[in-house]
Amino acid sequence: MSKMIEYTLEIYKADKRTKEGRRLCAKQDFAPVTKDYIQEVAEGKRKLGFIVEVFETYVTHKNLVTGKEFQERYDTPYFCLPSSESYWTM
Repeated sequence: MSKMIEYTLEIYKADKRTKEGRRLCAKQDFAPVTKDYIQEVAEGKRKLGFIVEVFETYVTHKNLVTGKEFQERYDTPYFCLPSSESYWTM
Protein backbone atom coordinates (compact mmCIF):
# COMPACT_ATOMS: atom_id res chain seq x y z
CA MET A 1 0.00 0.00 0.00
CA SER A 2 1.29 3.45 -0.90
CA LYS A 3 1.97 6.12 1.67
CA MET A 4 -0.65 8.89 1.98
CA ILE A 5 0.90 12.35 1.55
CA GLU A 6 -0.54 15.83 0.95
CA TYR A 7 0.29 17.19 -2.50
CA THR A 8 -0.03 20.51 -4.29
CA LEU A 9 -0.38 20.91 -8.05
CA GLU A 10 0.82 24.09 -9.71
CA ILE A 11 -1.04 24.47 -13.01
CA TYR A 12 0.42 26.69 -15.73
CA LYS A 13 -0.61 27.77 -19.24
CA ALA A 14 1.92 28.41 -21.98
CA ASP A 15 2.26 32.18 -22.46
CA LYS A 16 5.01 33.60 -24.67
CA ARG A 17 4.38 37.11 -23.31
CA THR A 18 6.09 36.19 -20.05
CA LYS A 19 9.81 35.79 -19.48
CA GLU A 20 9.40 32.22 -18.25
CA GLY A 21 7.12 31.27 -21.14
CA ARG A 22 4.25 30.19 -18.92
CA ARG A 23 1.68 31.73 -16.60
CA LEU A 24 0.44 30.34 -13.26
CA CYS A 25 -3.29 29.62 -13.46
CA ALA A 26 -3.98 27.77 -10.22
CA LYS A 27 -2.59 25.95 -7.22
CA GLN A 28 -4.61 22.97 -6.03
CA ASP A 29 -4.02 21.34 -2.65
CA PHE A 30 -5.00 17.71 -2.20
CA ALA A 31 -5.76 15.98 1.09
CA PRO A 32 -3.58 12.95 1.85
CA VAL A 33 -3.60 10.83 -1.31
CA THR A 34 -1.30 8.26 -2.91
CA LYS A 35 1.42 9.14 -5.40
CA ASP A 36 -0.32 7.07 -8.09
CA TYR A 37 -3.55 9.04 -7.71
CA ILE A 38 -1.85 12.43 -7.91
CA GLN A 39 0.09 11.35 -11.01
CA GLU A 40 -3.19 10.36 -12.69
CA VAL A 41 -4.73 13.75 -11.87
CA ALA A 42 -1.64 15.57 -13.17
CA GLU A 43 -1.62 13.52 -16.38
CA GLY A 44 -5.29 14.33 -16.96
CA LYS A 45 -4.52 18.06 -16.72
CA ARG A 46 -1.53 17.67 -19.05
CA LYS A 47 -3.78 16.06 -21.66
CA LEU A 48 -5.89 19.23 -21.56
CA GLY A 49 -2.81 21.26 -22.55
CA PHE A 50 -1.67 22.56 -19.17
CA ILE A 51 1.83 22.43 -17.71
CA VAL A 52 1.61 20.73 -14.30
CA GLU A 53 4.19 20.55 -11.50
CA VAL A 54 3.61 18.26 -8.52
CA PHE A 55 4.98 19.11 -5.05
CA GLU A 56 4.69 17.53 -1.62
CA THR A 57 2.84 20.24 0.29
CA TYR A 58 4.90 20.05 3.48
CA VAL A 59 8.67 19.65 3.81
CA THR A 60 10.67 19.06 6.98
CA HIS A 61 13.22 21.66 8.12
CA LYS A 62 15.41 21.95 11.20
CA ASN A 63 15.19 25.04 13.42
CA LEU A 64 18.55 26.84 13.39
CA VAL A 65 18.46 27.82 17.08
CA THR A 66 16.72 24.93 18.87
CA GLY A 67 17.61 22.12 16.45
CA LYS A 68 14.04 20.78 16.48
CA GLU A 69 12.48 19.60 13.24
CA PHE A 70 9.28 21.21 11.96
CA GLN A 71 7.13 21.03 8.85
CA GLU A 72 6.56 24.01 6.57
CA ARG A 73 4.85 24.51 3.20
CA TYR A 74 7.13 24.02 0.22
CA ASP A 75 6.47 27.53 -1.10
CA THR A 76 7.41 29.45 2.05
CA PRO A 77 10.07 32.07 1.24
CA TYR A 78 13.54 31.24 2.56
CA PHE A 79 13.80 34.34 4.76
CA CYS A 80 10.60 33.28 6.60
CA LEU A 81 11.98 29.89 7.65
CA PRO A 82 13.36 29.44 11.17
CA SER A 83 15.99 27.22 9.56
CA SER A 84 17.59 30.26 7.88
CA GLU A 85 19.96 32.76 9.42
CA SER A 86 18.11 35.67 7.85
CA TYR A 87 14.98 34.75 9.87
CA TRP A 88 16.85 35.17 13.16
CA THR A 89 18.70 38.38 12.21
CA MET A 90 15.62 40.49 11.45
